[in-house]
Amino acid sequence: MSREARVALATCSAFPAGDEDDAGLPAAIGGDVTFVVWDDPAVDWSAYDLVVLRSTWDYQGRRDRYLAWARSLGDRLVNPYDVVAWNTDKRYLRELADAGLPVVSTALVEPGAPFAPPAGVDDYVVKPTVSAGSRDTARFTADPADAARSASLVEAIHASGRTAMVQPYVASVDARGETATLFFDGTFSHAIHKGPLLEHGVDPTADVFLAETIEPREATAAERAVAERVLAFATERFGTLAYARVDLVEDDTGAPVVLELELTEPSLFFMGDPGRLSEFGAAIRARLPER
Repeated sequence: MSREARVALATCSAFPAGDEDDAGLPAAIGGDVTFVVWDDPAVDWSAYDLVVLRSTWDYQGRRDRYLAWARSLGDRLVNPYDVVAWNTDKRYLRELADAGLPVVSTALVEPGAPFAPPAGVDDYVVKPTVSAGSRDTARFTADPADAARSASLVEAIHASGRTAMVQPYVASVDARGETATLFFDGTFSHAIHKGPLLEHGVDPTADVFLAETIEPREATAAERAVAERVLAFATERFGTLAYARVDLVEDDTGAPVVLELELTEPSLFFMGDPGRLSEFGAAIRARLPER
C-alpha cells in the first residue's frame, strides 16, 4: 500500500502555524498537509512530496540563503524555483514595462549610486527591490525637509546590500486603494480591495508586515484585462502557475497600472471563502506527483 502524499506549506518562524488567512488550506488540499518553517534546520525536506510557498516573509535580508533552499527542493516547489528567483527582486517590474505592459514608473538606485529625490514629483515612495509586507518602505513629499529622510532610507537599503527603487506615489490610492486580482491555475478567482498603507512622515514598519485593510471588490473589466495580460506574460515565461496575484492601481487618467506581480509568497485573501480555498486546493493537488 502506498503512503499518503505529504505536503509542506512553507512559512516563517513568526507564523509557525501559518498566516491566519491560510488556516483552511490543509483541509482544502486534503491529506497529510503541514505548516513547516522554511529555515528550520531540523526539517527533513526530502520527506515531503510537495512544498508550497506561503508565509515565508522573513527572507528579505538573506535572499541568497532563501534561494539556495528553494533550489534544493527541485521540482517539488510550488511555485517553481525559476519563478521565485525572478519574482523576489522587483527589478522584474522593468521587464514588464519593457514588454509593453502598463507599470507604475520605477527608477532603480543601485548600491553606491547617488540618490536625489525625483524631479517633478510631489509625492513618492522609496523601498527595496527585495522586500515584503511594506517593510523598509516609506512615502515622501517634494518638501526639501523630506529629502534627508528619503536619502537616509536609501542609505539604509544600500547598507543592507539591496537596491532601492523609487516610484511616484499614485494619488488615486488615497481614495480608491489598490485592487488585487487573484488567479489559481491560470484562471481568475477573485479580487479584493486594499486600503492605502503609506502615510506622510511615518517611518517604515518594524513588523513582519504593515497591517492592511482588506475588503471584497469586483474587479473592473479594464483591471481584469490588464491582469490577464500580465498573467499571460508570466505564463509564457514560466508555464501555468498554481497561484498568481496582480496588484493594480489607477493612474491619473483612471487606467489600471501594475504596482506588483506576486508569484512567490503572496497573501491570497481566501477570507474563509470555501470556493476560493477549493480552487487553490485543486491547483495544489494537480501538482502532486503520480503515485
